[in-house]
Amino acid sequence: MEMKEENKGQEGQELSSEKRKKPGLVRRLYDWMLSWADSRYGLHALVVISFAESSFFPIPPDVLLIALVLGASTRWYKFAFWCTLASVVGGLAGYGIGVFGWETIGRWIVEHLTHKPLVEVGGRLDIALPSYLVTVMGDSLGGEYLFQVYDHWNAWIVFIFGLTPLPYKLVTITAGVARVNLPVFLIASVLSRALRFFLVAWVLSKWGDPARRFIDRYFNLLTIAFIVLLVGGFLVLKLVM
Repeated sequence: MEMKEENKGQEGQELSSEKRKKPGLVRRLYDWMLSWADSRYGLHALVVISFAESSFFPIPPDVLLIALVLGASTRWYKFAFWCTLASVVGGLAGYGIGVFGWETIGRWIVEHLTHKPLVEVGGRLDIALPSYLVTVMGDSLGGEYLFQVYDHWNAWIVFIFGLTPLPYKLVTITAGVARVNLPVFLIASVLSRALRFFLVAWVLSKWGDPARRFIDRYFNLLTIAFIVLLVGGFLVLKLVM
């Protein structure tokens, strides 16, 4: 009896250990995305994921884009082009959710898939921006909350935040809520997504895996530095003109 109980205890510990080792949903999605890089349908998967990430999918397409470019560096521009196009079209779906489905599905996506709590600010629900953006950009943002920034920058925020590590679905959906001018939204989306994906793909095609490690490690810092320079340029032009 004691041996049986001991065996049961060991089995229970092994099962408990297996449960602890079982990867979470996001990690399983990440691994699933990477698995497409070795498939002949890798480009198709990139298009679908790029579209979906702009409105509801939790993981950015850069993960698969990087793997595909590393596997076929001469096709980097093709991967970047389709990734950009699908992301922009998906952004239209996100914009539509913001306009027509904010109360039904938009708020749920923002709170549960981008993990951004909604807080009441000035009589309306708003979203606190990451502290690093507020610290680095200061008063030039126009506020510490997303819709305050829309009030100040309008469609430019789509371009700027489209380059950052912020979930793009957060930008597209809230742009619909803020009723950003649709043609300007499209232009800003094309510019920001093309700049991001083409730059990443080109760098990887030139320097390969060392570039991937560098991007993985410093992506947030690189995008913040670029945005600070970009916004600083706009402010200088505004003062000169």
